[in-house]
Amino acid sequence: MSFFIALIEDSDANRRALEDEPRVHAMIHHGLKLEEYRAFLHDLYHIVWHFCPVMAAAAARCGDEFREVRYALYERIEEEKGHEDWVLEDFRAMGGDAALAMASPPSAPVQAMIAFNYHGAERVHPCSVLGMLYMLEVVSSVYGGRVSDSIARALGRDVNGGGFKFLTSHATMDVDHMASLNKLIKTVADPAAQRSILNSTRVNFYQFRLMFGDGGFAAAA
Repeated sequence: MSFFIALIEDSDANRRALEDEPRVHAMIHHGLKLEEYRAFLHDLYHIVWHFCPVMAAAAARCGDEFREVRYALYERIEEEKGHEDWVLEDFRAMGGDAALAMASPPSAPVQAMIAFNYHGAERVHPCSVLGMLYMLEVVSSVYGGRVSDSIARALGRDVNGGGFKFLTSHATMDVDHMASLNKLIKTVADPAAQRSILNSTRVNFYQFRLMFGDGGFAAAA
C-alpha cells in the first residue's frame, strides 16, 4: 500500500468529522448569512496569507534528500502568491472593510492552526507542510464548489457575479493540485517525514473544524 493511500485512510475519520460539524453541514446545504460569510472570508484571508510563508519556511529546511519536496514547494509558492488578494476581493464584494480584515486577527482556532504549521515546518520536519496542503486541498476540491453555490443561493446572488472568486477557482484548481500532491507524497519514504505528514494532517483537520465551532468565525459574526 502506498503512503498516499495510507494517508487517505488515516485521515478519513477526520474529514468525516469535519463534514459532521453542524455549522459545516449547514453551510454546505443551506449557505451562510451575509455577516457569517464575511466573517468566514476574514478567517480565510489569514489562512491564505500565511500559506506561502509556511511553504517557504518548509522549503528552506528541505535537505537534498527531500529535494523533490523543496522544488514542488517552490513551484506551488509561485502558483499561490497573491491569492489572498482574491479573498479580499470577495470580502469587498460582500461589503466588508478590507483594511480592517487585514489588520484584525483571525479566530483563535485559525491562529492556532497557523502557528502549528509554522512550528511543524521549522521545528518538527519540513515535510509536515504536506499535511497542511493535503487538508486544504481535500476541503477545497471536495467542498469548495458546493459551498460557494450554497452560499450564493442563500444570499440571492449569482455565484459568478462577484464575491466567490476564491472558492470557485480553488474548487477546480485543487483537483489538479491533489493529483500532483499524490505523486509528490509517493516520493517521501523516510519514516520520520511520513509520521510528520500524518500528524500534521490530523491536526490541521482538527483545527480547521474548530474554526466552525463556537470560538470560530461565527463568534465574530
